[in-house]
Amino acid sequence: MAKRQAPGARHIGTSETDRLLVSVAAGSQDAFARLYDAAAGPIYGIACRVLQDPARAEEVTQEVMLEVWQSAPRYRPESGHAMTWMMTIAHHRAVDSVRTLRRSAERERAVSQHESTLAFDDVVETVEALGEREQVRSCLKELTAELRQPVVLAYYQGLTHTEIAAALSLPLGTVKSRLRRALTRLRHCLGAPP
Repeated sequence: MAKRQAPGARHIGTSETDRLLVSVAAGSQDAFARLYDAAAGPIYGIACRVLQDPARAEEVTQEVMLEVWQSAPRYRPESGHAMTWMMTIAHHRAVDSVRTLRRSAERERAVSQHESTLAFDDVVETVEALGEREQVRSCLKELTAELRQPVVLAYYQGLTHTEIAAALSLPLGTVKSRLRRALTRLRHCLGAPP
């Protein structure tokens, strides 16, 4: 026979994922395996929507599930459902990942632009200080093709180191090395101090 609730009493239901997460907090690996099966799909979905990158979304999903395993003891069923708690973690992780990727791309752009500006400025200063464009052209002709190409792309076309590397299908380090060698030889040819 079913037990009747008193009028005004509230029945608080506990979902299966809530129970599983409580068991995970107690250290149950079996509960974690079942929770993983139930939650990984939705977590991957939210990560995919935020990141727009399926491979990175898979990584974030793994990170979130690891965090769920490690943080399960902090979960309080009275504060909300387990799935909501896990989806909040997933959203925060995905947003953090986007921010990290953006900052990394911005740093790379800034470094590349700075390095390009330095190489470009070195050549410009040399040319302006000597005021002898013909001598510069003559010295450029003395450089090997592999050293001349990056200088021409940097000085005459204003490309960054990264853009030069892409244009010549060379590693970035090789482009930087060739530019340094070329500028050293140009300075020597032009009679400028090293």
